[in-house]
Amino acid sequence: MTVFFYIAAIIAIFSTLMVISRTNVIHALLYMVVSLLSTAVMFFIIGAPFVAALEIMIYAGAIIVLFVFVVMMLNLGKPAIEQEKQWLAGSGWILPSLLSFILLIEVIYIISAAPAHPVAGVAISPRIVGHSMFTTYLIGVELSAILLLAGIIGAFHLARKKKQVVHRFLQKSQGAEK
Repeated sequence: MTVFFYIAAIIAIFSTLMVISRTNVIHALLYMVVSLLSTAVMFFIIGAPFVAALEIMIYAGAIIVLFVFVVMMLNLGKPAIEQEKQWLAGSGWILPSLLSFILLIEVIYIISAAPAHPVAGVAISPRIVGHSMFTTYLIGVELSAILLLAGIIGAFHLARKKKQVVHRFLQKSQGAEK
């Protein structure tokens, strides 16, 4: 199992470096999904399947969808659409697909090789996690929600197209140049 952990860790490090080095936002998001999936596989390997499921549902699901909505809201225009068409026609999707396939093979092997009886340990139910999130850690949850909202508003503000305003005294009068 240690070998599988290191393979998932290498995939996580590589895909995180690809997230940082990509100039296209959609490509970076694709590698970010691979990074989050490999982190979930590592949680599953160390014996925390509930945390792995939360990693997939919350981060790889909800947060990435939020990022995609922000990218769609920015409306990058025709050059971005043409670049995406070229990327889909090319081989740029092969590496993330290969990394995800390796993670899938790891998970299938780990699940099939798992013992029939789970290892005795502390079991955390979703009810306990939900209760602690909205009682003990309520301020942290609310602050992270406000931080995500501020990020969306900031991205929208930075990306909106500014109207060119020309002061009335700086405009050339039509009759003055005759």
